[in-house]
Amino acid sequence: MNEHLAIDGGTPVRKNTLPYGRQSIEEEDIQAVVEVLRSDWLTTGPKVSEFERAFAKYVGAREAVAVANGTAALHAAVYALRIGPGDEVIVPAVTFAASANAVVYQGGTPVFADVEKETLLIDAAQVEAKISPRTRAIIAVDYAGQPCDYDALRELAEPHSIAIISDACHALGGKYKDRKVGGLGRLSAFSLHPVKHITTGEGGVITTDDEELARRMRVFRNHGITSDHRQREALGSWFYEMVDLGFNYRLTDFQCALGLSQLRRLDSWIERRQEIAARYDRAFADVEAVNPLGVRREVSHAYHLYVVRANTDLLRVDRSRIFAALRAEGIGVNVHYVPVHLHPFYRERFGTAPGLCPVAEAAYEQILSLPLFAAMTDEDVDDVISAVFKVCGAYRN
Repeated sequence: MNEHLAIDGGTPVRKNTLPYGRQSIEEEDIQAVVEVLRSDWLTTGPKVSEFERAFAKYVGAREAVAVANGTAALHAAVYALRIGPGDEVIVPAVTFAASANAVVYQGGTPVFADVEKETLLIDAAQVEAKISPRTRAIIAVDYAGQPCDYDALRELAEPHSIAIISDACHALGGKYKDRKVGGLGRLSAFSLHPVKHITTGEGGVITTDDEELARRMRVFRNHGITSDHRQREALGSWFYEMVDLGFNYRLTDFQCALGLSQLRRLDSWIERRQEIAARYDRAFADVEAVNPLGVRREVSHAYHLYVVRANTDLLRVDRSRIFAALRAEGIGVNVHYVPVHLHPFYRERFGTAPGLCPVAEAAYEQILSLPLFAAMTDEDVDDVISAVFKVCGAYRN
């Protein structure tokens, strides 16, 4: 291999960029969608409830509520718990902004907790320090696909009647102590975006064992109206009532048909993701300049992301240069995430600032997400490993 870096004019490892994630769409998915497009119901039809039942069964929950996207799922969960002005919700600093935004949508205040150094999951000790008389919920983000320490969080939450919302948008198919993600919090929110484990294009689901919370979320996703068009059609009625201020967060029938088709292959896709992660683990085990995140023994990691730290103490350049160099090699690395409390909106609205969550802030300066999706070939994985070795070798002190 020509070890002259592509960013400096050398030959890249790949001619075409390998993305960090992408959907897998097969002919049976397309046929499932086409079948619904030829039916009488494109939205509020029978495929929605069929998908909800299948999803709930997969994760082992009593109820599943399908919505327009993962953000809508988080918003509906916060709404269902009646969180509002004056209420606080503890959120980890390392997550996508939607985890905190959902609290703000309802007038609540997100309180940012720092994360564990090894896993970047919410730190139970930091949560304990943030609990106040106003705390109504904890949003536990299963970052990268690894479930949080739910036993530790429950020990903190239950004495104070604090609800746990599992932000499982990264973790569909994962397990914590042999329990599937989807039944670990009072409510669990999932994303069905194309880079996630299964997709409906855009889409989200909330799972729960509480029938009343599920009822509230179904009303919420439908403008706050207690019945939808199909239900009124079945009754031969036109009358409806809006009982609360909701949103149009419905998921269409053809999206649900795609979700049903994809759900049948989820287990095999999770297995493939875990195989790829294991190959990365072996490749980087003795590479001091690249440190994969830690994984607890009691979990089955769903691997939405494979995140590594660039050990900048051993490199002549910072993470930004490593990022640019890997991109030049045709490896579509990404960064997940800018700590939420550092975004201008939160600094201006809630007075957050650097220093609030030092572990998250230090990790942000080092982390990279390597490509990981079920359709990657062994050759794709080899290219990623080769590019990481090439770039880190060139920049090693």
